[in-house]
Amino acid sequence: MATVRRAAPLRLAGLASLRAVSTSTLGALPKQVKIVEVGPRDGLQNEKNIVPTPVKIKLIDMLSEAGLPVIEATSFVSPKWVPQMADHAEVLKGIQRFPGISYPVLTPNLRGFQTAVASGAREVSIFGAASELFTKKNINCSIEESFQHFDSILKAAQADSIRVRGYVSCVLGCPYEGKISPAKVAEVAKKLYSMGCYEISLGDTIGVGTPGAMKDMLSAVMQEVPVAALAVHCHDTYGQALANTLVALQMGVSVVDSSVAGLGGCPYAQGASGNLATEDLVYMLAGLGIHTGVNLQKLLEAGTFICQALNRKTSSKVAQATCKL
Repeated sequence: MATVRRAAPLRLAGLASLRAVSTSTLGALPKQVKIVEVGPRDGLQNEKNIVPTPVKIKLIDMLSEAGLPVIEATSFVSPKWVPQMADHAEVLKGIQRFPGISYPVLTPNLRGFQTAVASGAREVSIFGAASELFTKKNINCSIEESFQHFDSILKAAQADSIRVRGYVSCVLGCPYEGKISPAKVAEVAKKLYSMGCYEISLGDTIGVGTPGAMKDMLSAVMQEVPVAALAVHCHDTYGQALANTLVALQMGVSVVDSSVAGLGGCPYAQGASGNLATEDLVYMLAGLGIHTGVNLQKLLEAGTFICQALNRKTSSKVAQATCKL
């Protein structure tokens, strides 16, 4: 019987020889993509064991070293609701601030916004949803009531020259309502944009979306919000995150949220697995000849660090292929 040799793990040195594929049949892809790294916040918030503050700070510093242009640092929510984020002020004050890198934080209400600004935040994010039931479970109010909360934050932010990013959750499906109408997503996104959010991140919170659903949803939203102000935030529950992201890129979206090592989930969406892994996104974009400014080797090191700290395996396929944790 012939001996079957196991393939050796892919080495990073081989990446240099990868040629960007021809994009002539892929639609008009952007030349550059801004990656919004959400690992320190969205990635860690669902971890059951409290991650030590120094570990969070080191992770953010390593991600900065890797060249991520935007790193969502923490969340100024009540520790009662998300205990993992109780050290938000210490984290924000403890990180190194690299030139040209933004460190936004999540602020659910005016009190959280005020605490964030006092702790040194220069950009914040607010989060709504295209699902009534999810909004009630997540932030204890209706969609219409959530806009009233956002209005007070946006007015205060404008007075302090603080940039505000808006999230829309459940854009392709809800754990409580099921399928979500693209028209509803467009309505919520339009409202957030008109209120003053400079960028709207469209989140497939439970990862049920497919490329077809992504295309339909984006087509509806792009009629109400300029594509330059849109981002996508895909979870990989059904293994569709990269495919959904590629469709968004083909439609002109040039901002993508992702999480180092594929960390993440949602405390209010049981069964939702992690975000699109930043390593996998960077690898795909490099293969398409799209510039990100991210050093993949340093990004992999950040992923290794946090996975060892959490005592868990990475969810990144690229990390699995290049180094065994």
